[in-house]
Amino acid sequence: MSEKSYADTFDAGTAEWLRAGGAGMEHVEISRLPDGGVAMRNSSDPDTVLFFTRAEWDAFTGGVGDGEFDL
Repeated sequence: MSEKSYADTFDAGTAEWLRAGGAGMEHVEISRLPDGGVAMRNSSDPDTVLFFTRAEWDAFTGGVGDGEFDL
């Protein structure tokens, strides 16, 4: 599914958002999409949602696991 298709059908208000961390902090939140993709937003700007295909998300999480983004 393309990003445009996600944007046309995704309802951020009814999505189940997952986040790590405690209350009162700014968070990155993700919501899993039916086809394996992911929607992502910043808790301080919940109206802006980014969409990633399953392949994009797998590449990102694989890079995290491999230490690609370590500082």
